[in-house]
Formats: sequence, structure tokens, C-alpha cells
Amino acid sequence: MRIGITYDLRNDYLAQGYSDEETAEFDRPDTIDAIERALRDLGYETARIGNVHRLVEHLARGERWDLVFNICEGLHGLAREAQVPAVLDAYGIPYTFSEPLAMSLCMHKGITKTVVARAGLPTPPFVVIGNLADLSTLAAPAAPAAPAAPAVPAGHAWQPLEFPVFAKPIAEGTGKGITAASRIDGLEALRVCCEDLLQRFRQPVLVESYLAGREFTVGLLGTGAAATVLGTLEIVLLPGAEADVYSYVNKERCEELVEYRLVDSRSDAEVARAEEIALSAWRLLECRDGGRVDLRSNRAGIPNFLEVNPLAGLHPEHSDLPILATKRGLPYVTLIQRIVESALARSAR
Repeated sequence: MRIGITYDLRNDYLAQGYSDEETAEFDRPDTIDAIERALRDLGYETARIGNVHRLVEHLARGERWDLVFNICEGLHGLAREAQVPAVLDAYGIPYTFSEPLAMSLCMHKGITKTVVARAGLPTPPFVVIGNLADLSTLAAPAAPAAPAAPAVPAGHAWQPLEFPVFAKPIAEGTGKGITAASRIDGLEALRVCCEDLLQRFRQPVLVESYLAGREFTVGLLGTGAAATVLGTLEIVLLPGAEADVYSYVNKERCEELVEYRLVDSRSDAEVARAEEIALSAWRLLECRDGGRVDLRSNRAGIPNFLEVNPLAGLHPEHSDLPILATKRGLPYVTLIQRIVESALARSAR
């Protein structure tokens, strides 16, 4: 079986003049090397394709593959992760990970949270700020001792918010746009933050109630009813890290600033609830093959859905999902095998 590999190589974009932050979600050469080595160890023939532009060129030359292992993040637009899946769908070529609808839905954090909340899953109240005028809809800052956000919001945007809040770009990953200033205690600081994010990322800003509890990332493998929880990591910030936030800097320097603590749902009820919510959200959003759901608990210890990553990073030592797999005793090659087997089971129907 011949498997093509689609990817966005960070070095290619840096050479074109894009910044470190702009290219933060793209892959390093050693990630592609690791994926290809794992596929070959599993007995597959491989072919490196590259990004969506290279994919189109290969297809135009008449090249085809039995399966495409797709990790393309894309560069432009809120549906950028859907570009390669859409092209492959047009040619009837099966591929790993989610199809265009799920990729587009999960990229927009506000729409994702609306869908999740309507299904009754807990997620912090939020508003979407498309321009600075939208800030006028927010109430005046609450007192410092404001109560925590409710566990289950009404499920609509434009809910009343109390400070502190948390602000981030609505369609970015890898902590892009997130700093220590993302946790905000007043309306003027929120205005400054939103103005910066709107200008830098040219997309709406998600503002949600800040949750002061534990932070988790739950790894999942499989699709639909066959999806299972791989395990859960608690994100613990070390001395020297930007406080209170899993920021861009903390993620980029995770080896020195972050402890990824394996936690066990069998002995920790809070973790068990986080895994239940994560698996429900994964199935609800129709994500496939493998990925992560990020959650944070409120002061009452109730985990809340933050976002889902249907195209998780796969660097064997730097990315959360492989780190989790390793801590759970699942070798990297087996993680890749589980992802490919899930995709092949779907394409065989």
C-alpha cells in the first residue's frame, strides 16, 4: 500500500519571510521524518507530497495514493485545515483525520463552543468580538471576588461575562496570540488586548470567562462509536513559565516550562469527568482517527470544554498527543498505526 504524506513545513514558510509565530503550527522536518519512518516500519510504501499547492501539482500530473496521511494546517482562512481534505474528497482519495466540515467547525472556537454548549456539555460563557464596538455589549467589570462561571452556560454567544476573562484569537492554535496578558481583569485591559489581537491576526477574538482550576488535555483515538480515550495529561506550569496561561511561549519552550503530568481517571473523579466530556465532544463534532480535547476546571472542580484539536501535532517528543501516548506506554509507531488503521477501516466501507 502506498501512503502519501501532506504537510506544511515550517522552514519553507520561514524562508518566505513569515515570522516564528505565524509558522508556529507548521511542522519541523524531524516530524515528517518520524511519521515516514513509522509508516515504513509498518510496511507501507511512502511518498512525500508537501502542502496543498504541491498536492494539486501531484494530482495534476496524475499521481494517486491508496491513502494520504494528512497533517496540513494550511495558511489562509478560517477553513485552512479543510483545504487538503476537500481536495482529496474531490478526487475520491481516502485520508487520515477529519473531513472538511469537522475541520472548519473546530477551527472556529466560537461556533465549536456554541455546538458543544447546545448539546449540554459544560463550556465557559463567552462572547465573540469582531470589532472594538462589540465591547460595548459587555457589562462593567465585576468585583475582584466575582463568583466562578457556571458549569453549564446557556449555550449562546453574547452572554453576560464577569471579570476575570480570557481572550484569544478565534481560529489559532499552538498558543498563538496567548500571553500572560490574555487573562484580563478589567474592561480597559480587555480593549487593549482585543485591539492588538484584531490587528495582528485579522480575525475575531474569543472572550470567555476565565477558569481558575486545573487544565487538562485529553487524547482520543478512533472515530464515532469506536472512539476511545487514550489518556489525559494535566498541564502544570513550572517556575519561570508565564503564569496562569498555557501560552505561546510556554508551548514553544515546553520542555523547560511545562510538566505534562499523566493523571488517572480511575482514582481522580475530576479527570474522569474531563474524559467523559472530551469523548462526548469528539463524537458530537464527528472528529476522526486521533486528536485532543482541551479542558479547564472552574473553582468548583468541574471541567469545562475549551476547544478540540482534530489535527493534533505529531512530533514524537514535543507534541502533546505523542507525549501522552509515550506516558501511556504506547510507542510512537503504534500511535501512527492506530491512526492509519482507523482511516483504513473507514475507507474500506
